[in-house]
Amino acid sequence: MGHRVGSAPLPLLLLLLLAFCKGRIVRVPKSPLIRVEGTETVIPCNVTDYDGPSEQNFDWEFSQGTDFVRIVSTWDVSFTSQQYQKRVGSGEIALRRRSNNAVELLIKSVQPVDQGEYKCITPSTDATVQGNYDATVQVKVIADGLTVSGSKARSLKLRRLSEGDSFELRCSASTISSEHTHLQVTWELKNGPAWQEILSLTHEGKFQPSPEYEVRYLSGDVRLDTVANDIYRLSVSQALPMDEGLYRCLVSEWVKGADSSWQKIQEKNVEVASVVIQQPILDVLIATSNMSVTERDSLDLICNITTDRSGIFQAQVTWYFSESRDDTLSNARVLLSVDRDSVVSDSPLISLSHMDRNSYHLLMRDVGMEDSGYYFCQAAVWVKLHNGSWHKVVEKTSLPVSVVVTALELDYQIVLNASKTPKFSDDPTELECRIMNAQSTEANLRFTVSWYYRMHLRSDTVVTDELLATMDADWTLLVGDKSRERTQNGEIIFSKPAVDTFSLRIQWTSEADRGDYYCVVSAWSWHHNNSWVKTKDVTSTPVRVFWATQDYTLTVEAVKLKPFFVAGHNFEMTCKVSSQNIKTPRYSVLITAEKPLADQSNPNGTTRIISLNQDSVVRLEDWTDQTRVDGVVLEKVQENEFRYRMYQTQVSDAGLYRCVVTAWSPGGGGMWREAMNGLSNPIQIDFQTSGPVFNVSMHSDNPTVYQGELADLLCIVTIDKATLEPDDMSFDVSWFAVHSFALDRAPVLLASLDRKGIVTQPRRNWSSDVSLERISPMEFRLRVHGSEDQDFGNHYCSVTPWVRSATGVWQREPEIKSKPIFITVKMDVLNALKYPLLIGIGLATIIGLLSCLIGYCSSRWCCKKEVQETRRERRRLMSMEMD
Repeated sequence: MGHRVGSAPLPLLLLLLLAFCKGRIVRVPKSPLIRVEGTETVIPCNVTDYDGPSEQNFDWEFSQGTDFVRIVSTWDVSFTSQQYQKRVGSGEIALRRRSNNAVELLIKSVQPVDQGEYKCITPSTDATVQGNYDATVQVKVIADGLTVSGSKARSLKLRRLSEGDSFELRCSASTISSEHTHLQVTWELKNGPAWQEILSLTHEGKFQPSPEYEVRYLSGDVRLDTVANDIYRLSVSQALPMDEGLYRCLVSEWVKGADSSWQKIQEKNVEVASVVIQQPILDVLIATSNMSVTERDSLDLICNITTDRSGIFQAQVTWYFSESRDDTLSNARVLLSVDRDSVVSDSPLISLSHMDRNSYHLLMRDVGMEDSGYYFCQAAVWVKLHNGSWHKVVEKTSLPVSVVVTALELDYQIVLNASKTPKFSDDPTELECRIMNAQSTEANLRFTVSWYYRMHLRSDTVVTDELLATMDADWTLLVGDKSRERTQNGEIIFSKPAVDTFSLRIQWTSEADRGDYYCVVSAWSWHHNNSWVKTKDVTSTPVRVFWATQDYTLTVEAVKLKPFFVAGHNFEMTCKVSSQNIKTPRYSVLITAEKPLADQSNPNGTTRIISLNQDSVVRLEDWTDQTRVDGVVLEKVQENEFRYRMYQTQVSDAGLYRCVVTAWSPGGGGMWREAMNGLSNPIQIDFQTSGPVFNVSMHSDNPTVYQGELADLLCIVTIDKATLEPDDMSFDVSWFAVHSFALDRAPVLLASLDRKGIVTQPRRNWSSDVSLERISPMEFRLRVHGSEDQDFGNHYCSVTPWVRSATGVWQREPEIKSKPIFITVKMDVLNALKYPLLIGIGLATIIGLLSCLIGYCSSRWCCKKEVQETRRERRRLMSMEMD
């Protein structure tokens, strides 16, 4: 087989070519380099793409058409030839390293003898010789033909100017160079440690301002012009403080090199002038010295300004007011101002007029006490720039002038009288505060009142006065904390029935209102700043509100009308009330009963039965016997006598009965005020009988049952000490369960059977059911059907016996409880698993039969295939010996 021979890919050939061509490259600037005689000359040289150490050595040689002469070397101190040893040793010619692979040949003052060809040589450190190891550049030295001069005067010119003046500076620059060169002129200013560029005319003929002067250059305030051929003029209009300093003219000469780029070959400067900017003199003086004016008179002030500023300018004047002499203008209030366009700010009561070019008149009408203070006049001089904007040249503030406003004497007296004084509690009180001998009734004068209360104490204890209410200048009532709620309810009324009269009325005076009252009347004057100013306060002589009081007394006596009675009879008692020092009293009565501690119907011992309030409204309190709703009556027999009656008393009514009486007196607004409470002596109800004693017990044949079974509980009542007929007794039976091993939870009512045979069952939260029946006159049975886990716990019954007396009245006996029986509910594991097991076996059998049926059908109809058997020829094997 043959092999196909193809050419190498083009990219591979290029890479190989670059690898063979790669080598050391030494670079110097393109020739020629034009330099000016006497200037510093720098010739750079660098090497790249070399092998060996990173720091390379350099040798410099010079030639003027003949053999090269060695100048200086970076690694061989003996490299320099004899004719250059002096210049190299003095440092006039030096070699400066810029990096590991770059150096510069420095000639501090190049001379015509230095014109020629310079060679930069790098000794080889490469493994193979590749590339160039030296490079040459031609240096041409031309004569210095640049001349720069400033003012014709020998010394530096000093110019004193005022801010806003204009000035011009000139410098002359020319060249007679043999080469085609361009000049660049730059004006610079020094008013600090360094020179700052102002404006330049570049070698390319473009004007270039510095960022600080760009705005002023664009507006025309700073310009650079050429006059004739060699004069460059800097013009500054509207001189500013920043223009102060020393000015110089910096001229540089540029030539286009071999690479078509501009190169600066020399630079010269000359200081032209020193400019001093003097701020204009401005004097601001208020013609009037410290003065005093009477309230509501006019105040005249004149501000005079003088300045040495010439030319066109505008003045701005602002008047200030301050309450303190030491306040700065930032804290002072501006009264009025006139701007540089002679526009005066608006004020209704203050006017500012321009009397002449240097005088400004301030007039304030209707001065008030708050106008006392110090007045300043501030003036500023503005000049307009070329761009239309305004510049503030100078600003000054006058010395303050003190103005004292003396108040008008307003004389009036205040008289406080009590038109109504209380004799008893809840009587009205009315005080009148009247203004007397008021001399002025002008529309700009107004009177307001403040009411004060001082608690009266017999000792020397200092008590703070409490503000009841006060009126501000627009007659808005501001209520104090002490009287706010009562004022809102109408119990205290503040009014002004007449122009010179203020009234305070307490509708229902209480003992807490006793004390000293006084009023303070304030005079207000209308001020020119559209506000009311308080000018005077006059306080009245206090008026004492007081009446003698005695302590309330209340006596309640309870009397039993029938000294002896038995159960079933009616009980009656009366409550007689007497009181002293209570004004027109009314009484409310409450009947209470203190049951024996053995009575479980009220564990607290005291029961509120029935009450009757001061308006004779009867109310059942804690009387809960529904069968005896009308069994208690409380009625008012006389104004101070009440009767309590209980019909058909029961044995359970035994206890101590009292009357709780509350005395009420009329209060404010038709309301009743509670004055005092009283408690009567106790009246005892005690039944001395030897009746039957009932006992109750619990019984269960099987206290342990399985879930779903029936649980039977028997409640058996027995009698001791007496024999009663079944028709003469009945029972209220209730069954309770406590679902815990210990009796530490609240009992749950299961069912109840009252003495009339009515069964009551509360709603249950589980599926088991209960039934309650009476199996004999003194036996009761509770059945729990379908017992569940929730039915476990302690079970007991509570029985309330009822016995019929000889008079035919049913008497309720004390409630008795049986001892608890604990019922345990167990789970029948076999019965619990029987039905799930049968269901599982049945489902498994059905699923197995269904699987067999599906398999048979699938094999019978869905998976049947016909197989055709190919018939083969049957031939006998031929014997090998048939040959």
